[in-house]
Amino acid sequence: MTNQQPRPLFDFSTTAEEDDWQSTDDVVMGGVSSSTLQIQPERIAVFEGDLSLERGGGFASVHTELPRADLSAYDGLEMRVRGDGRRYRARLRAAPESASVTYHATFETDPGVWKSIRLPFASFKARFRGRWVPDAPPLDLERITSFGWLVADKQAGHFRLEVDWVRAYAEDGP
Repeated sequence: MTNQQPRPLFDFSTTAEEDDWQSTDDVVMGGVSSSTLQIQPERIAVFEGDLSLERGGGFASVHTELPRADLSAYDGLEMRVRGDGRRYRARLRAAPESASVTYHATFETDPGVWKSIRLPFASFKARFRGRWVPDAPPLDLERITSFGWLVADKQAGHFRLEVDWVRAYAEDGP
């Protein structure tokens, strides 16, 4: 990995494909949380909605498919985000044999502050239906098929995460 250039995954200033993003909220298990991802006129993506703890709920998420991205030459993901002070998770999925397991890395936001956040791939941990899977195989970075965000911080109410871009980075890159 010598001077590996960052690999853009999503740059909302140049592409606006909000129809490619799907919400999966706790309504799938009887909850009442809701979320959307929309591209704003200022060319940023906004993941927002309402998190409810009613009826056993407490999570909201969006995700999109990736055409089998090989990220094995990189060390992690970097995102430029502006949050609301809540804790979020980035989620990755590899195909196809691990389709039911997702790998999560948690990050904190500061209210109203744009910042770049780096999430090393080593920090992504396996989850299945909301539970940690300690004996899951490592994330297969050669076969990433899905990316998304999730909020499940046990704080009911409105949430909003603004995203400028997401890219893969290498520690020895420029």
